[in-house]
Amino acid sequence: MLDPRLNHVVAVARRGSFSGAAETIGVTQSAVTKSVADLERQIGFSIFHRTSRGALLTEEGRDFVERTAKLLDDVNELLNGSVGKRDPYAETLRIGVCPASMEWRLADPLVTVMRRHPKIRFEVSASSFERVVQQLRNGGVDVAVGFEAAFKEWPELRREPLGGFGTTLFVRKDHPILAKRDATIADLALYEFVAPTDSRPYGSVIREFYENQGIEWKTRIHVIDYFPLVKRVVANSNAIGVVAHAYAGTSRFQAQFATVDHLNIFSRHIADPFCCAIRARWEPKPVVRAFIKAMSESFDELKMTKRNERAELRI
Repeated sequence: MLDPRLNHVVAVARRGSFSGAAETIGVTQSAVTKSVADLERQIGFSIFHRTSRGALLTEEGRDFVERTAKLLDDVNELLNGSVGKRDPYAETLRIGVCPASMEWRLADPLVTVMRRHPKIRFEVSASSFERVVQQLRNGGVDVAVGFEAAFKEWPELRREPLGGFGTTLFVRKDHPILAKRDATIADLALYEFVAPTDSRPYGSVIREFYENQGIEWKTRIHVIDYFPLVKRVVANSNAIGVVAHAYAGTSRFQAQFATVDHLNIFSRHIADPFCCAIRARWEPKPVVRAFIKAMSESFDELKMTKRNERAELRI
């Protein structure tokens, strides 16, 4: 019914390469390459920058792909008889998470959504902030979850605030800095950092911290999203990691690590607000709204738990 070249363009945008798009569609790479080139000649501008790292959207290409993806989604809904007939929750919800170390925050909300709407299916992918934003803008994911400080730079995205959960620094239990009673923030610069992301909010704060100490930050920062790997690195070196307060309070964590809250370089800069991000020009589908609602409820429960804990301490 629609020009097949439109499917090819969207597939390239979502996979980030012509070879990946060919694999998704089930045709040869040369067929996808020729199809996209033919379409570019017809519309009069380049949709993609061809690079050694893959296909990157041009500015004009971003708008073209966004409109095309929306058109294809609408057509699919019409052909599937979804208008007024099909269960609006009987579809796949595609969620992007950045950084990947925050995937654990989705566990309870996903269970909640599954109980309320059993026909929903999930595709959860974790990647760098830049990659997740590209997927969101191109329709590769329906909703993205991450730090609000990073998403607010993109006016074409709408943010649904969730709240914060707080993070602190941690080290292995026999780390040298724990033995120094008068340790200062400047002493942290003697050690390497393991950051969950090089994007905002953490990346900029860590870079500024080292620069203020006259140290080249590129020689001191590891960027690792996968928290089990972060723990392994911290446990076997003098590197300093970042951990959520909720996990830092568990006996499993405290058996091997210690927090250094009084030297937390993020405390004055970052409130760790989390958000769900969606495309501003698209009306969110019922599955997206259901997920955002469950995420919001999860953060509300976390806030209530914290208030009750503080009340108990005062008593």
